[in-house]
Order: sequence, then structure tokens, then C-alpha cells
Amino acid sequence: MLDVAREQCFTREHLTEIAALTQEAGFDALGLYLEHRFAYPSAPWVAGKGALTPDHIQYLRSEFPSLRLIPFINLLGHFEGFLYSEPGAKYREEPFVGMQACQANPEFVRLCERLVDDTLAIFDDEIIHLGGDETWQLGASPASQAQMETLRVDHPEIEDGKALIYGQHFGPLAQRVVDAGRRPALWGDMFVDHPSALEMIPKSTLIFDWQYFNGIAESAKRFTERGFEVVGCPAIQTYNAVWLQLEPSERNVDEVIADVKAMDAYGVCVTTWELGLFGAYDTVFPAIRACGAKLNGKDGDFLAEYAKEGAEDWAKQMSHDLAQLGGTFTPGKIRSSLKVRLLLNSNPFLAWLHHHEEFAETGPAAIEIANQALYRAPDEKYKGPAVLLRSAVEFVMIAEAARALYAEGRTEACVAKLAATRQLFDDLAKYARWTHQRIGGSLADIERCRIAKEHVERVCQRIRAYGDGKALGYVPSFETITHPKFVPHDQANWWLINRWANQ
Repeated sequence: MLDVAREQCFTREHLTEIAALTQEAGFDALGLYLEHRFAYPSAPWVAGKGALTPDHIQYLRSEFPSLRLIPFINLLGHFEGFLYSEPGAKYREEPFVGMQACQANPEFVRLCERLVDDTLAIFDDEIIHLGGDETWQLGASPASQAQMETLRVDHPEIEDGKALIYGQHFGPLAQRVVDAGRRPALWGDMFVDHPSALEMIPKSTLIFDWQYFNGIAESAKRFTERGFEVVGCPAIQTYNAVWLQLEPSERNVDEVIADVKAMDAYGVCVTTWELGLFGAYDTVFPAIRACGAKLNGKDGDFLAEYAKEGAEDWAKQMSHDLAQLGGTFTPGKIRSSLKVRLLLNSNPFLAWLHHHEEFAETGPAAIEIANQALYRAPDEKYKGPAVLLRSAVEFVMIAEAARALYAEGRTEACVAKLAATRQLFDDLAKYARWTHQRIGGSLADIERCRIAKEHVERVCQRIRAYGDGKALGYVPSFETITHPKFVPHDQANWWLINRWANQ
């Protein structure tokens, strides 16, 4: 499954390369995870620059007629790309919070119906995946609470109110797919939390059971015992890594494949997620090839596939060796804290705030791994993740050195130290542009580098203006003066103390 939704900008050439890889690796289908990154005819306002279009789908069908193209759309949770566009704000479950629409909103339900109809018209595969995962805001709004109470009267046999509103939303949408002669699919995680919702879902619905750190032997029973067929979904784990968690990913793929075969489940969907934040799809192609071999009963091996590109030592260093340092590099279940703090939140000093103590011990080793990886990179595409690693760690260590100078009252020396980090973000922006051109990488990453550099320059100006204590009568802490919400004369950081004001 190709994650189109995380800011990827695929051209026909990129899609041709990915589809050819998919077919050559032995997969019979390519899933396209779309969210807001598709030009739905019924929602022309949602498709940003570089989004997929119906023409892309027609092109792929004509060029790869034997490769199934399965659409993965999202019709409740992970609707954030719609909600944070002005025309879509009216569909939200809560104002400017989260990523979920309101299933109690009749206008939203009608939009979902139109999106399903668009998908049925544009894609010809049997399977239409309707999403449904991570809907943690169920019942948050007054409208949803009211709908829950009404449904309790109509369905006294179902005690779980959240199961009721979830099933009431997805049951009719799945039936719409059934009535069109196709097969609906949904993610399985919310049915684990609210199993009685399955009573409202057509039995022909495929349940995609995503387990990224285990097999599906136990979890899938919840669905098969109720008469549903299951697709096992492992992950190539890039979202929780500077580059890729190689060994955990391969172990996860092996476990899920073995369980699917043992229980004779419907199939396996190998997922890839979040190649924004300096991911690059072509650097995980060898892992995808290995997965295809495994699915076809061959001796697929991740490192062996990287060895074919001369990247085996590089891959070991950027995955195994880096993970051995622990801390932020440990394979985990959430998005990489280092990448998020350096680039996602418009304040690279968050990386310093949370990691400077850690990198006092492991930073030099991490930089050495990055330098060795740069030396061993067989071609330019493999240099980007190593540059990200080195830049992130260097920024944290330089910022900590600058903080020590700031604490000593050496403001000009502090500014000189921080000014050197601007080049780090220029280098990162260069690789972001190259990844965008080469394999459809994130345009937002380029902007994130620009914003980070601008914030460093802003902090340098603040330190010059306020770091000596003369202008304010006090010296703001380094955490305060580097924060985007810093306000001169607000010595108590009311913006921080009164956190409710951000809501």
C-alpha cells in the first residue's frame, strides 16, 4: 500500500516506477492510500498541489492492466486534510482539534456518499476500502452525543454508544459498496475497541487487521469468529525512524505472513506510512522487493535486497547500529520524536529541549554513524536520511553549546554559534527538493526547512535584543527566548502557564 496522503506528489513517471516495482516484486495489487490527496470530482476544493487525479488512475490501469489498484479512502477519522481546508471545516467533530469529522452531521454523510460514488466510478477493483481507523473522537460533540442517545432507543441490544454511532455511519456506506457489486473494506482497530459495531456492518466486508509489532493470530479471531474475512497488515516502519526500522519491520512482515497462511486468511497488505518528514520511497524499494518475495514463498531478505544495490552496510548503520544507541532511536510505536521536534512543529529548539541530555552521551556516536553512512551511500538517494540524522543531532548539540554561552552572558558568541545551524537547514532543504523531484517527496518538507531556518534567525535577533537583560530588566530562560510564543516583558510565560488558551 502506497501512502499518497502524507504530502507525496507523484507524477506519472513516479507512479510508473512504483507500479513496475510492485509488479516485478510479485504483488498482485497496489493499494493507494488517498485521504485528501486525491482530486475527487465531488470535492474539487480538497486536492492540493501534486495530488493524484482520476487521470493518474486511468493511466496506471492502461499501463499496468494486470495490476489491481485498490483505493483506500477515509470517511471519518484521518479526515484532517478536508477539515483544515476552509470548505471542509464545517464537517469537523471538534473545532480545530484532531482529525475526525462528525458522523452526526447530515452534510458530512452526504459528502461521504458522494466520495464513495466517485471512487466506484474511477476505480474498477472489487475492493473499496472505506478507512475507519483511529476514530478516537467518537461522541465528542453534542451532535454525536445526541445521535448516540437516539440510537440507544432504536438498538437496545447494543449497549456501547460509540459502537452505535460508528456502526450507523459505516454500515450504510459499506452497504452502498455492496449494492454497487463491489466489496467494502474497513480497518479493524476500532472494532477491537467497539466489537458490537460489527453487528451493523455487512458480512462481506473485509477487515484489514493492522498489527505492526505482532502477528495477527490472536487479533484476527475477533473478526473471523463473527464471520468476517481478514487481511493481515504488517508495516514497513518508517514513521517511527529517522529512516527505517529494518529488523522490526522484517520480523513483523514474517509474523503476519505466517499467521495469514496458517489461518488461511484472505491475504496480506504490506503497508508503508509517512514518507514525509524526509522519507524517500525509493530508499525502501529493496524492503518492498523482499516482502514480495516472502509473499510468494521465496527467501526474501531485507538486507540481501539492499546488498544488491550496494547499500547493505549503509542500511545496517542507519537502522541496526542507530537503534543500538537507544533513546529516540529505539524502535517505538509513535512517530519519530526527533523528526517531529526538529521540523514538524515550526520550532527546531524543541529537539534541543528534549534531546540535549541524551545527545550529550550518544550524539557523537550518532554523528559518526551518519558520517559513515554518507561515505557508504551507493548513490545520492541514500544520502538524504544520513544528512537528516547528522543535521538533527548537530543542531541539538550546537544549540546546547549556545545555551551554555547564553547562560554565561556571552550573547554574541551564542548568536555566532546558532548562526552556524542555518546551513544545516539549507542542506536539508536541498535534499528535500531533490527527493521531491526524484520520487515525489514532500513539498512541505522544503517549507519546514525554510521555517526552521527563519526561526533560528529570529532567535538570534531576540538574543541580541534581550539576552543581556538590559532591555527587559531580566534575562529570559533559553527555553523561553527560543520559543515561537516568546513575548518581551512576559516574564511569567503566561502563554505556557495558561495552556487552555491554546484551545
